[in-house]
Amino acid sequence: MTKAELVVEVAKSAGVTKAKAISAVDAFFQAIQATLAKGEKVQVVGFGTFEPHQRAARKGRNPQKPEEMIDIPAKTVPVFRAGKALRELVNQPKKKKK
Repeated sequence: MTKAELVVEVAKSAGVTKAKAISAVDAFFQAIQATLAKGEKVQVVGFGTFEPHQRAARKGRNPQKPEEMIDIPAKTVPVFRAGKALRELVNQPKKKKK
């Protein structure tokens, strides 16, 4: 599903115009981004948790010269962990089409 498709679904479900749905979806993503940028987590009960995760510095290989070792610096990456309700919904057995 693309962002445009998500906006259409939100507009239908909430019974609002597409313009209002675009604003709501954008605001939601901006709030998550701003919170993660501050180093805090966003927990949506029943859906999941977005949180910043620290990756340690490490050694790696240069993909263009595999014999050469390079230093990969430490960094922070966003991580999403699905909540129990979402995991159960995704793992339900699929119904066979006849």
